[in-house]
Amino acid sequence: MRTLWRYIAGFFKWTWRLLNFVRQLVLNVVFIFLLLVCVGIWMQLTSGPEENTQRGALLLDITGVVVDNPSPTSKLSAVTRELFGANSDRLQENSLFDIVHSIRQAKEDRNITGIVLDLKNFAGADQPSMQYIGKALREFRDSGKPVYAVGDSYTQGQYYLASFANKIWLSPQGTVDLHGFATNGLYYKSLLDKLKVTTHVFRVGTYKSAVEPFIRDDMSPAAREADSRWIGELWQNYLSTIASNRKISAQQVFPGAQGVLDGLRKTGGDTAKYALDNKLVDELGSSAEMEKALSKQFGWSDKDKDFSAISMYDYALKKPAQEGGKIAVIFANGAIMDGEATQGNVGGDTTAAQIREARLDNDVKAIVLRVNSPGGSVSASEVIRAELAAAKAAGKPVVVSMGGMAASGGYWISTPANYIVANPSTLTGSIGIFGVINTVENSLDSIGVHTDGVATSPLADVSITKNLPPEVQQIMQLSIENGYQRFISLVAAARKSTPEQIDKIAQGHVWTGQDAKNNGLVDSLGDFDDAIAKAAELAKLKQWQLDYLVEEPGMFNMVIDSLTGSVRAMLPQAMQAYLPAPLAGAASVVKEESDKLAAFNDPQNRYAFCLTCANIR
Repeated sequence: MRTLWRYIAGFFKWTWRLLNFVRQLVLNVVFIFLLLVCVGIWMQLTSGPEENTQRGALLLDITGVVVDNPSPTSKLSAVTRELFGANSDRLQENSLFDIVHSIRQAKEDRNITGIVLDLKNFAGADQPSMQYIGKALREFRDSGKPVYAVGDSYTQGQYYLASFANKIWLSPQGTVDLHGFATNGLYYKSLLDKLKVTTHVFRVGTYKSAVEPFIRDDMSPAAREADSRWIGELWQNYLSTIASNRKISAQQVFPGAQGVLDGLRKTGGDTAKYALDNKLVDELGSSAEMEKALSKQFGWSDKDKDFSAISMYDYALKKPAQEGGKIAVIFANGAIMDGEATQGNVGGDTTAAQIREARLDNDVKAIVLRVNSPGGSVSASEVIRAELAAAKAAGKPVVVSMGGMAASGGYWISTPANYIVANPSTLTGSIGIFGVINTVENSLDSIGVHTDGVATSPLADVSITKNLPPEVQQIMQLSIENGYQRFISLVAAARKSTPEQIDKIAQGHVWTGQDAKNNGLVDSLGDFDDAIAKAAELAKLKQWQLDYLVEEPGMFNMVIDSLTGSVRAMLPQAMQAYLPAPLAGAASVVKEESDKLAAFNDPQNRYAFCLTCANIR
């Protein structure tokens, strides 16, 4: 019997040892794998692309969106796509300034003999950003090197960039999808009514439409009139740029819905032939035909089995010569929120700290604040504005370069500048303030839940489960009105005007850069280059170097944030795959709207925010 138990005990003992060995082996293998992955990522991030020695084209195969200041995790996007298998190309962010730098460096690079625009994965950018890239492409063309655009089809954003090419190719089955601009937002007053949610709205500004979704089921006439004006101007700017590039009339670029229909009838519905007949493209050709033509122009690469070219993502960028005084470049890219910056949002404390760093740096002779924001928290906007005013008072010239948007809080933070440069298609102004507080006392009452208690004053008795006391509502409205008066006073002082005159062009009205110039809200029309030149002029610099003040998170944080972001991006898409197409689209829009509301964190519930500015489709 003892012998039997000895065998049984021995069996379990050796089995347990085997399991421990297997467990440790698996854990060690996983650990070594993760270690190798991290080392590989680190080497990829630190090494960068090798210098180009092959003659051929620079391939501008822009994947995703173009922004002023990409999130730190964007460098890891390719790696995370491989790890998770998620199709997140359209989420990838590309630096506007890196793209322009690549084009301008390629212009002087004797190994680069032309540019090929392959825009099938380009998801879009604001019009001023695309115009800035187009300016660099035009400079490249003027140097005598050709630019070609190839594509199976072109969206409006893709075609805008393609129009700067010497020659545009299109697939015989393709289309140039020009249809115009539109804004679309969700209105949920009826939903809130059905849920018995009480919405308390406080605002100043006839055209401050950011609160309308809470109190209406459609757009107000005043908001419709204002939005129709600026979106019409953006569309005309779009058409005039393409018409100039293609040397045709704006009417020929887009003859209206009926004109497009009539043109398609003539071609029997052939969208590619319609584009060719109307000189939107230069030649129709299959992928093989395009490849043959490009190979003839740039040569053939036996290694890549394609025409000779180097992708912009593999093209090594050289650092500009470090000569002269520093001009600090600080980004305010996204909605403005209190506290530290988060992905896609401007952190009031973070941006103020960067401005302070530039102010205290003796080597920094001027500051350029690049604003691309629809606004946000009044409190955070004031933190940034005050620090910028301190830099100006310290004798450092401050120039604001407005990108696609510098509206509401985005304009608030711009007011201390010595000089403001906007693009004609910049959306700015929207000078107004609002506050929204929702309470659910009626919702709870309908399911038999009630709130009661005692308080030493009505001001202490504030809860989401109770109706706002009248005194609190009056205090909120007074606070909003005070904020608006401060806003227009700041603008009046900065623009050498009076609050009464500013009030006439304020009231939440959105203006394009051209209208803002006419109304005295900006000093000149131009781009980032013009803002840098102005800063150098004000600082009396004959030579200068740009010092981009951006956050550089640690390697560990970059990896974790990137992987987390990929999972988040992948899960909603996986869930939406089970929904019918219209519902999936609606779910995406609802998520965007809820994300905006969830990010609001002003301590006094006061916001200078332009909701419609970022909703162009």
